[in-house]
Amino acid sequence: MRITGTGHASMRIDTGAGSILCDPWVNPAYFASWFPFPDNSLLDWETLGDVDYLYVSHLHRDHFDAEHLKRFVSKKATVLLPEYPTSQLEDELRELGFTSFFKTRSDEVHELDGGLKVMIQALISPTDGPIGDSSLWVEHDGVRVLNQNDARPTDLTTFAELGHVHAHMLQFSGAIWYPMVYELPQAAKTAFGKQKRDRQFDRTWRYIDDLKADHVFPIAGPPCFLDDELWQFNDIFGDEGNIFPDQSVFMSEYAKVGGTNGVVLLPGSVTELTTSSIETSHPTDVDGFFANKKQHLEEMRERKAPIIAAEKASWRHPEIDVLGELKKRIEPLLEESIYLAKGVGGPVRFDLVGYEGESIESIVVDFPGKQVRPYADEKVRYRFKTQRELIEHLIFIDEGDWVNSLFLSCRFSAARIGQYNEFVYAFFKCLSEERLQYAEGWYDEHERSVDAEDIELGGWTVQRRCPHLKADLSRFGIVDGNVLTCQLHGWKFDLPSGKCLTSVGHKIRAEKAKTEQNPVS
Repeated sequence: MRITGTGHASMRIDTGAGSILCDPWVNPAYFASWFPFPDNSLLDWETLGDVDYLYVSHLHRDHFDAEHLKRFVSKKATVLLPEYPTSQLEDELRELGFTSFFKTRSDEVHELDGGLKVMIQALISPTDGPIGDSSLWVEHDGVRVLNQNDARPTDLTTFAELGHVHAHMLQFSGAIWYPMVYELPQAAKTAFGKQKRDRQFDRTWRYIDDLKADHVFPIAGPPCFLDDELWQFNDIFGDEGNIFPDQSVFMSEYAKVGGTNGVVLLPGSVTELTTSSIETSHPTDVDGFFANKKQHLEEMRERKAPIIAAEKASWRHPEIDVLGELKKRIEPLLEESIYLAKGVGGPVRFDLVGYEGESIESIVVDFPGKQVRPYADEKVRYRFKTQRELIEHLIFIDEGDWVNSLFLSCRFSAARIGQYNEFVYAFFKCLSEERLQYAEGWYDEHERSVDAEDIELGGWTVQRRCPHLKADLSRFGIVDGNVLTCQLHGWKFDLPSGKCLTSVGHKIRAEKAKTEQNPVS
């Protein structure tokens, strides 16, 4: 099996029974904030895109690059489609000209022509990607590969049971706006960033240890930030709180925990993989490349500046009545929302900064009141501040997922009183009838389900599945005193009260384990 690195989470897998192109991303994403690093725009995409199969793991724009898919990927390719609850991924690919789809069933092995076997595990909670994320397992001639990209399965048992995996590709770097955009003292941002950076690596080590593949490939990050306004997010300033470490940092950190089987793929790197050997060639010296990272980024910044400028010039739509349009689009969804509206529990304020930065219009999405209205000087727990033109553009393009556009762009600041609230972001990911109905149904089923199985952990009897996203706490749970941490997403619970310390809701069932000294809980 040959694996060609094509940047970020993208790769081309070649076997004797066909080729698969995974997640090709080249053009800037999220309001021209994210770019692939190292730069992959100069690869021979005409050749790379001439494949038998296409796999797009999910709709995040650093995995689903519509412009690139339309221009460079053969429309004769058969799309390996994850089993998602909505048809949006298929619909958008059809709009780009793809006509051949192989609809997989989650966690089921499918044998394609020539003995090529694939399995796609679809994750379908409202917080997985933009309503869905997935991983691809491939086997041919005894060689097995798991492209986990940036999916977060609760465990990898399903893949491990299919036989020993020879190559494991997975995310290790951040792909979020926290904590950088929060209006916090710099010392607090650094502390929270360091916690997140450490947690990212801890989660990665756990996945690697679970699967025990022969070779580990760090992929799916980090992006780079080439706009002057976002330049500080690049991990080139020695900031221990930066959540975007690169592959060279991964290799260094992996070595500290005993990892010796890491393989870096630059764009253009080629790995020849068998059941017993691996050989990788690179277009340039890997260590030398990352040693000159800042220079490479500065060169990219200069070269990509016209692209950023052109995108910025397209955002302003002064003819749009922002308040009126948001009322028209969001209020019907608020009327239909039960679980998400209750989960948010209060008004969310958006401060829109005028074109020249001088004026601010404050709009409130009032979840209890089921309306969008001007801010009335009331107390709010959640506040966002961004450029008016960005909201105008979201309205202009009828964007139904503000997470997959505004929030991931990092082109905003945020403040909140109290804990993180997943329902805020879940709602603004679901600004369409189809998505909202799915999310409401998922939370309804989730809230009604009772996880009766318990485990013993750190002197406590707790429910086996995390109340957040059902991670197996026997694998991901760690108890320190009276606090349980689920390492899959870093959520914490106070065991005596059952209260979630990370977000509102999500109470855990727990009691002191019964022992001879403590026979009664």
